[in-house]
Amino acid sequence: MTTTRRTLAAAIAGLLTSVLTLAAVPAHAQAPDWKKVRIAVEGAYPPFSEIGPDGKIKGFDIDIANALCAEMKAECTLVQAEWDGMIPALQARKFDAIVAQMSITEERKRSVAFSDKYANTPAWLVAKAGAPAAQTAEAWKGKRIGVQRTTTHDRYATAHFKHSEIIRYAKQDELYLDLAAGRIDALLADSVAVDLGFLKTPAGKGFAQVGAAIDDPVIFGIGAGIAVRKADTALVQKLNAAIKAIRANGTYKKIQDKYFSFDIYGG
Repeated sequence: MTTTRRTLAAAIAGLLTSVLTLAAVPAHAQAPDWKKVRIAVEGAYPPFSEIGPDGKIKGFDIDIANALCAEMKAECTLVQAEWDGMIPALQARKFDAIVAQMSITEERKRSVAFSDKYANTPAWLVAKAGAPAAQTAEAWKGKRIGVQRTTTHDRYATAHFKHSEIIRYAKQDELYLDLAAGRIDALLADSVAVDLGFLKTPAGKGFAQVGAAIDDPVIFGIGAGIAVRKADTALVQKLNAAIKAIRANGTYKKIQDKYFSFDIYGG
């Protein structure tokens, strides 16, 4: 066989191999149509997400997730997941989106894509009444400040309270228990979560917000969005359209008014 024939035969064999390979690609490897979506939720962050007395998950984030799925005409499955493992689990394809008050930050955007925001609330430093009124590192020198680990609150406390001991917890309700018991001196958390989940409960009696609300866009980002894998651009587009639609048709306000007496969407 001449060199030209060998080259032609090799090219034909390569083409046939490519065709057979493409034919063997399973249907699920093709771009999804997002008629079915698995959504990660936390279940330990009231009033956004919590387990009710009946054992069912409920909260603002849960209602928002269900409303977005209805708008997208998608069949959604809620997957309860630990907060600090959500992004790795998303990358491992254990679910397709995260609805868990995850702040849209530049750091996270290096790992995942985000929808437009669906809520935006500042942080509060909370301590026993009579604690130092200042939010400076010097005022809280030697004090123990609790945060939920791997959150923007964790990052802010680490950056701004350099002379304090930062105590990190897996779940928000663990912070409340330790603050009430005196095992930590203060906590830094989302204003709405700590107000409704702690300060307005019997356990929060005698505790109060320290100083003004904290809203640092460099650390806290522009609000909470829905995290998805970077490659899933079509899902981002569907979520953005759904967020816009429920904001326009009154569904968002109906859900908001069920939980809050103020605008949770923010400016």
